[in-house]
Amino acid sequence: MPTPTRSLFFLLATITLIACDADPSDGPENSEEHQRMHALLDQYATVRLEADVSHLSENDQEVVRLLIQAVQPMDEVFWYEAYGDRLAAEELSRGDPATLEYLRVNFGPWDRLHGDESFIEGVAAKPAGANFYPRDMTTEEFDAAVVNNPELGSLYTLVRRDESGELIAVPYHEQFAEAHAEAAAKLREAAELASDPGLAHYLRLRASALETDEYRASDMAWMDMKDNPIDIVIGPIETYEDQLYGYKAGHEGYVLIKDMEWSDRLSRFAALLPSLQRGLPVDARYKAETPGTDSDLNAYDVVYYAGDANAGSKTIAINLPNDEQVQLARGTRRLQLKNAMQAKFDQIMVPLGEQLIPEDQRAHVTFDAFFGNTMFHEVAHGLGIKNTLNGRGTVRTALREHASPMEEGKADVVGLYMVTQLFESGELTEGSIEDHYVTFLAGIFRSVRFGASSAHGQANMVRFNYFQEQGAFTRDEASGTYRVDFDAMRAAVDGLSELILTLQGNGDYEGVDQLMAEKGVVPTGLQADLDRLDALGIPRDIVFEQGIGVLFGR
Repeated sequence: MPTPTRSLFFLLATITLIACDADPSDGPENSEEHQRMHALLDQYATVRLEADVSHLSENDQEVVRLLIQAVQPMDEVFWYEAYGDRLAAEELSRGDPATLEYLRVNFGPWDRLHGDESFIEGVAAKPAGANFYPRDMTTEEFDAAVVNNPELGSLYTLVRRDESGELIAVPYHEQFAEAHAEAAAKLREAAELASDPGLAHYLRLRASALETDEYRASDMAWMDMKDNPIDIVIGPIETYEDQLYGYKAGHEGYVLIKDMEWSDRLSRFAALLPSLQRGLPVDARYKAETPGTDSDLNAYDVVYYAGDANAGSKTIAINLPNDEQVQLARGTRRLQLKNAMQAKFDQIMVPLGEQLIPEDQRAHVTFDAFFGNTMFHEVAHGLGIKNTLNGRGTVRTALREHASPMEEGKADVVGLYMVTQLFESGELTEGSIEDHYVTFLAGIFRSVRFGASSAHGQANMVRFNYFQEQGAFTRDEASGTYRVDFDAMRAAVDGLSELILTLQGNGDYEGVDQLMAEKGVVPTGLQADLDRLDALGIPRDIVFEQGIGVLFGR
């Protein structure tokens, strides 16, 4: 497979050489370290984020430009949350453009595709709490302090020390006032031009939310939007970066153009959510909550990623809002990022399948199944249970740092359960359940290459090890390929769905901790196969050429 184009890298290298007036043969780009960094960069295939905007009015095209400008400040904020001082981090490159670019891909000196290992000599291990908490803080100190100051555990505060050394909560809207104000101004400017009244209303509320850290009203307004041709996700959203407690939301942004045709094809599935909830393979107590009926499914072309969304491996689908109260009242919206998904399928899934799936099952690896599995993963986030049955609060609170991995694991396996049910009921007719099962297995191999330290990586390993123990697939030693047993796969999907939903409903932190310790690891045999993919030059993920110039050609 050809090596991905590194146009940005060569541009940076050229600028560095000219600025230093150096002899190219003596420059850092010829060092051993530079070559190592270049190899790390080549794990990512470069993709231009383009979309057809010709159907948008002139005003709405200007809205897209303004929204891209609105999300760009999320980069600076997420740098601070993930590492601290961005300029200090970039100085770690020591003038090597390849190292500088890899720092920017990872928002710091820790490799997000390799278990957050430092890729720069002398840099200490990444703090589990990133830069959300003081680095000298102990969990015992935090647990004692949060009892008297619940704001320390808020999604929207940083934990810092006052002059006497006591832990205090610093609201995001204060810490990041300048970046939030810049984003809010662009959102309000876009609201004045937006053709869709619902989008305009949401943009104004989201601007206010950035200034106050009060996001629920804007989340509700976001759920009200149905016909908007343009969309944006902006602000502190996901808690993956906080691997200490999973309490703190990282800043990110997406700008999206709706694919109306694909969205119409998906809309009918939202109405099936209550019946799918009732059919979950778990005791009735763990599915008593009723998912909101305003949930919807839509397909988009994403035209800009910022902050947390653009760090390391790239998201190809979104399920929001995360606020449990909004989910219970209104459901969620599931956004399938079709152009990014197609890029990953073409660049990664197809060549991966040629190596790890036996020839007679290879035709079952299809884009439609990849799209469907990803979509129903997002749908499944809205199913199951949000509040524990034994008074331990929300599932997210009770499971702490394990909440995100367990939720991702639930979404994966319950999503596949839903696909099975929809095929059996005749609601799904395109392709076959065999397509979805084989593509699902290939998807595990794709995702686990992100490393077992991330929420998605841990979820993938739990599922891989559980499925292997249940005989859902077997490995052929001679060919190094993995064959799906379709009957055993179906049984394993039911079994793991029940296990995860029960652990979540019980808020069983100890049980989840044990499950992660036993199954959230990469076995030696699998690691050898993943290394083989690396040796063949199959990318692990994608990076983007993006922005107003890429989208509008100027």
